[in-house]
Amino acid sequence: MPPTKLSLCVFCGSRSGRSARFGAAARALGELIARRDWRLVYGAGDVGIMGEVARAAQHAGADVFGVIPTHLMQAEAGKRDIGQLVVTETMHERKKIMFTNSDVIVVLPGGAGTLDEFFEVLTWRQIGLHARPIYLLDIDGFWQPLVALVDHVIAQGFADPSLRSFFTTVETVEELEATLGA
Repeated sequence: MPPTKLSLCVFCGSRSGRSARFGAAARALGELIARRDWRLVYGAGDVGIMGEVARAAQHAGADVFGVIPTHLMQAEAGKRDIGQLVVTETMHERKKIMFTNSDVIVVLPGGAGTLDEFFEVLTWRQIGLHARPIYLLDIDGFWQPLVALVDHVIAQGFADPSLRSFFTTVETVEELEATLGA
């Protein structure tokens, strides 16, 4: 039986952000996923950098699996032309399906929804529900305030120092690829 392809769950913004580098990194990630014959698991939107990563992956030939709640089909322009689309009732169900269908979590810049997604999978890791790698793709230092907050939480005694070891910060898509290996 051939090995299954690596599935990357990508959490990121449904907006583009202020820096063109965010979109460029999203496109580079989508192209990497296709080039390595990996699968993209993402929030199924066709807007913001979420849409950028999906369009790039799809255009380059990657298998794309999207998950979106019914109430966001219009707001996030639910992408119906992908390999597999799952429509859920709730945001929690969306995150759970994305997570269970992935091997690796990659977090690009984003807003409150992206933070929610990151903290949920980080918490699941902290309480022993999984051991999947979690990567913050820290484009132009975007995630440095978040890393500082996690360090602060640890320093103030609200989390064990091991919390910091449950995610890895990488600065570029190339660094992510090198870290993930062959």
